[in-house]
Amino acid sequence: MIKVLIADDDPIIVQGVSMIIGSNDGFEVVGAAADGREAVRLARETRPDVAVLDIRMPLMNGIEAAAVMLKEGLCAPLLLTTFDEPELIADALTVGARGYILKNSSAESIISAIRVVADGGTVFAPDVIGYIRSMIKSPQRAGSPPQKDVFQDLSPRELEVAALVAEGLSNTQIAERLFLADGTVRNHISTILEKAGLEHRTQIAVKFFERG
Repeated sequence: MIKVLIADDDPIIVQGVSMIIGSNDGFEVVGAAADGREAVRLARETRPDVAVLDIRMPLMNGIEAAAVMLKEGLCAPLLLTTFDEPELIADALTVGARGYILKNSSAESIISAIRVVADGGTVFAPDVIGYIRSMIKSPQRAGSPPQKDVFQDLSPRELEVAALVAEGLSNTQIAERLFLADGTVRNHISTILEKAGLEHRTQIAVKFFERG
């Protein structure tokens, strides 16, 4: 059973997303919040697997709530929003949000995203991926030194795992693709983060895109 917390200051959105989640077997809505501060409080109480967070909320926005949840190890945050401004995407990537999808996504896409994030994967809407790629491909400022390849010390197997993380695959999907145990994949990801000096798997994806 995947436990989901929903946070949005629009009660209609909360009701709609709750209905989508509740109508699918294997999912349970364990709480609903109207602001980020309440979402964090409920996350501490209910320990959901995934928190579906709107970005624009009072008291504490979704990105700030996601940062707290990740820091305290409460759950995996999935940002669900109508906003796709570049600065919001950049902020979401910085805190390590596991996903960023738009509210006009289909019910099937929302359920699929929650499932992938719950399993340890990352999900970003196609428009978001397009922005990440364009941001990374933008020319460096004149005189700026070339960026170091943070993956230069990875083994061939670790590099394979990093590439699949960048594709958004969950640990289970990576294990199936490479014929490994889930625990082995987790160990590889921990090693990748340590060797590359990164804090979370979203950074693995961004740095892999930068690497080309």
